[in-house]
Amino acid sequence: MLVAEARWRLGLDRVVIVPTGDPFHKEHAPAADGPTRVALAEAAFAGDEAVSVSPIEVEREGPSWTYETLEEITTDLPDSQPHFLMGADAALRLESWHRPERVLELARVGVAPRDEIERFELESVFDRLGAADRIDLFEMPRIDVSSSLVRSRAAAGEPFRHLVPAAVAEMIDNEGLYGN
Repeated sequence: MLVAEARWRLGLDRVVIVPTGDPFHKEHAPAADGPTRVALAEAAFAGDEAVSVSPIEVEREGPSWTYETLEEITTDLPDSQPHFLMGADAALRLESWHRPERVLELARVGVAPRDEIERFELESVFDRLGAADRIDLFEMPRIDVSSSLVRSRAAAGEPFRHLVPAAVAEMIDNEGLYGN
């Protein structure tokens, strides 16, 4: 949903989905390995010609830094103006990222707001980073579905298929992902 809404609201011609490589910043290891996360993303966006999935972080050895991924993408697409899309919760933590100023040099940041996070909080993060002009807040309908919800429901044997594209639900079932 975020991808479709961002494409419309921000006027993006194309979106590149980049599944996380080594999610060293997460407390727990991911429930699915890198190649499986790439396959799930490909299944989720199959048929949408404006969306592609890149395995560049999964194929990279060691930790993946967002600025390195953006450098690689901008090298491959030199005539484009990248937008890095994220939720408001991630945007609030942007200052703690490795080289956030480089991320902001390479891309505008499209941020989907959340009700519990005030607009001024987001704008102040970008202001402190000297990039108040690099944030594009865009509205989108509130849908409370997260990957954590899907994983926990699948693991508990609860209904989850209606929360994800059919091809993704099929992969979760067929691969026995998340302990279902």
